[in-house]
Amino acid sequence: MTRRSVVLIVLTAGLSACGGGPPPPPPVVPAPDVRVEVPLLPVEAAAELPAPEIAEVVDEILRTPMNQDPEFRAEVDRWVEFWRTRASGWFPEYLERMAWFAPTVDSALSRKGLPPSLRYLPIIESGYSPRATSPVRAVGLWQFMAPTARGFGMGVSPLLDERRNPFKSTEAATTYLGELRDRFGSWFLALAAYNWGPTRLERLLDREAPLMPRSDRLYWELRHRLPRETRDFVPKFYAAMEVASDPVRHGYDLPAAATPFVFDEVVVPDATTLDVVARAAETDETEIVRLNPEVVRGITPPGQETLVRVPLGHGWRFRENYPRIPMDERVTIVEHRVQRGETLTHIARRYGVRVADIEAVNPELDPRRLQIGQRITVPIASSRRRTSG
Repeated sequence: MTRRSVVLIVLTAGLSACGGGPPPPPPVVPAPDVRVEVPLLPVEAAAELPAPEIAEVVDEILRTPMNQDPEFRAEVDRWVEFWRTRASGWFPEYLERMAWFAPTVDSALSRKGLPPSLRYLPIIESGYSPRATSPVRAVGLWQFMAPTARGFGMGVSPLLDERRNPFKSTEAATTYLGELRDRFGSWFLALAAYNWGPTRLERLLDREAPLMPRSDRLYWELRHRLPRETRDFVPKFYAAMEVASDPVRHGYDLPAAATPFVFDEVVVPDATTLDVVARAAETDETEIVRLNPEVVRGITPPGQETLVRVPLGHGWRFRENYPRIPMDERVTIVEHRVQRGETLTHIARRYGVRVADIEAVNPELDPRRLQIGQRITVPIASSRRRTSG
């Protein structure tokens, strides 16, 4: 197995959508050669990857004539006030996470020639959280639905959901956004399609405005025909861009420098829980969890190789230590699918654990309302250690 190190740089400066004398936009960063379907993204030194000053780039999103429309600007101002007041309890966390992941987004946008201002889109999609899940089960930084994600080559399963992978999802999202812009001829319409779905938007346009040129103005003219979330999507995005690009002016502190997203990647050959990965890599389990948000239930899928990130410099330790861990000690939890007639007591007896142990790792589980096919996490190793100790 070959060791690879991936370094993602953290932004430490605010951005301004309208300031003067900015640095140039970030250079296109070549993707390193990696063993994944979608390349991991930037490998740069902080001084060589300046934050993009979007006013200095020909950014179609910023140059829209709709910026001069009083009604549109009033809606943007209304959402600016939302981000400054009602969202003030959580917006600082959004900025902190953005400092961690935005360099990856910047690099992808730069490589594909897309507007740099799209770096602010994950703020309204997910608060820049790879673990975010919407009420309709869209997941990740870019809030992909499962069918769309699979169409872009991302795996979606109960154990491994690559919509949470910040690299694969960013690669897919930037490709998708570019395709939508080409299809609809307008960034406002492309953003509406991203939120509502291109097929639905296409039907609306064909029905309500079949002969009208597709433009940002058309989105605004048909806004009353859109669902509320899509109706607000573009002004909410512009407002988030305005606040996040200059947080100090809007009453927020600049985010502290985040812990760099720096790691080695190792291949886990079969089902293994992340606590065992941490033990083999001689690091803390919380760090392994932080680096691998796509491992949904703390265990890699059985019967297949999985790329797992470990802290930089710990890859060689994993490769030395992992083969020494006996096969029956590599999984400390299992996932059980409830069968007809099973109770929590039956399940606990089957695995030789206590009911209390199962309840502890499934805090939302109601033992009186088990459903056929329901997945339950069962802690194995902790019980074995207790009974053998």
